[in-house]
Order: sequence, then structure tokens, then C-alpha cells
Amino acid sequence: MAEDGATDTTPAGPTPYERLGGDTGLRSLVDRFYDLMDLEPVYAGIRALHPAELDGSRDKLYWFLSGWLGGPSLYIERFGHPRLRARHLPYAIGIAERDQWMACMMQAMEEQGIDPALAQRLAEAFFGTADWMRNKGG
Repeated sequence: MAEDGATDTTPAGPTPYERLGGDTGLRSLVDRFYDLMDLEPVYAGIRALHPAELDGSRDKLYWFLSGWLGGPSLYIERFGHPRLRARHLPYAIGIAERDQWMACMMQAMEEQGIDPALAQRLAEAFFGTADWMRNKGG
């Protein structure tokens, strides 16, 4: 707390966005994630939930993660509140899709050389969100 009784809101260290390398690092991670989704047959289930062209999906995930990880609130500036669950309701997302999304992101983080401690912290946060997106059994 600051001396005047106000809460000190200064971050204790760099944000996850900064630790990933800011704009360039985050864009590289998102691009690798979608490249893997296109390339690896093991991710065919989640790939099928996306449009043929992934450019819009790449941008939306990048914009969302930018703000979510402590960088510029690019998604909110464009679209307002993310309403993630509502936006994903049209897609059948179960345990298999959640796990494919997580595996794809974990592979992308590993291939991008993300610090293992940061990758673990992000994986825990991603899992909570990915699990919340589930809207079907199995």
C-alpha cells in the first residue's frame, strides 16, 4: 500500500506479454499455434471448428491474448468485452477439443522457446479458460 492508503497497482515485474517478447513474441506464438493446427493431423478436431482461412482466427486470438497477458487491450478496443463462452457456444467443444487446443498451444510454446516456468503458468491459465469453453460432454 502507498503511504496515502491507496493500493499500489504497479506490477511487481514484467507482464506475461512482456516476458513473451511483446507484440513480436506473441504474434509468433499465435502464428505457430495456428500453423501447427493446420499441419498436425492430431489437431484435426479443433482445425475442423475453424474457417478454411485462419487469418481472422489468428488476429482474434492475438488481439485477445495481448490484453489478457497484460499488453494492449486490442480485442476490447475492436469488439468490446470478449464474451468468450458466448462466442464459442456455436461450436461443439468437449474434452477432446479442449485437450487438442491445449496440446497445440503447449507444442507452440515449446517450439517458440517460451521459458518453462512461464509456459507452465500460462498452461494453467489456458486450461481454466479452455475448460470453461466446454459445452458438450466427452
